[in-house]
Amino acid sequence: MSRISAVSLALAVLSFVVAASLATAQSDTTQTPGFQTPRTSWGDPDLAGIYSNDDETGTPMERPDEFEGLTLKTVTPEKIAEIVAERDRRFKAQVDSEAWRRSISPPPHLIFDTFDRNNKRPWLITDPEDGKIPARTAEANARPRTGGTSTNQNSRGPFNSYTDLGLYDRCITRGIPNSMMPAGYGSRYEIVQSPDTLAIRYEMIHEARVIPLDRRPHISSGLKQYLGDARGYWDGDTLVIETTNFRAETAPQRSSENVKMIERFKRTSENTVEWTVTFEDPTTWERPWTYSMPLAEVDYTQRIYEYACHEGNLAMRNILSGARAAEAAKR
Repeated sequence: MSRISAVSLALAVLSFVVAASLATAQSDTTQTPGFQTPRTSWGDPDLAGIYSNDDETGTPMERPDEFEGLTLKTVTPEKIAEIVAERDRRFKAQVDSEAWRRSISPPPHLIFDTFDRNNKRPWLITDPEDGKIPARTAEANARPRTGGTSTNQNSRGPFNSYTDLGLYDRCITRGIPNSMMPAGYGSRYEIVQSPDTLAIRYEMIHEARVIPLDRRPHISSGLKQYLGDARGYWDGDTLVIETTNFRAETAPQRSSENVKMIERFKRTSENTVEWTVTFEDPTTWERPWTYSMPLAEVDYTQRIYEYACHEGNLAMRNILSGARAAEAAKR
């Protein structure tokens, strides 16, 4: 029996399992009753650990149009179970399809850690309430696209130089917050703390951010960085990280270099941290917007290993030489 077929046998009980896990779906973003936030030896909230959001793979950022009129507050746990069961069914049908087998995509078992969909929410955006990204400004719509972090941004060429491919293809960066978005594999993140600094290590592309917590000012606005310039502080039990100074090609969600990204990390139970991200850029959107998802703490047997992106990587050379061969064939 194939792996897909074996997994699909569990589909009949998926609704029950999801319903049980989502029984408190409407309170996912609030702290578990009676939970006391653990503290470090120096008194800060303790967020240190290794986390995963593998279970959120496949959750759409925006509210799907088929759920128009619903909000995260009005969607019941039973409805979420129904949504996730159907999402699970469609995904398994896709990976077992003839179209996927004939595509240039790698075999699914090499991409995905699991074929199950165990999403906690029907969509990620929490503000605006309608679950939609606010309208883009005329300035944003006129802004030329840059060679950003998407691996599909220039999938058809032309391929005249390595710069015609995105930064993700070139093993440079997947960007922030992209590197903390589940991608089917590599969805592990480690938080390390000290009294005046916090570091986040990402399995994807093997990136790391070192974030001062002493409220020092941001670097000069003229200095741009792939992952921006991050500054953190504690707001009660919530870690707040404000990031500015993005380079144009890594500005998140096709925003501008003026974007401010505000992340919040709050431990909501013994093994769950709620991660919330807000984008502010009046040159790109008519208003700020926010999405949120849970991060599940995993044990150290699931520690992060090296992401050796360039090891044995001939993709760049082959893409460029293939383009030259295609040009020669047309002459």
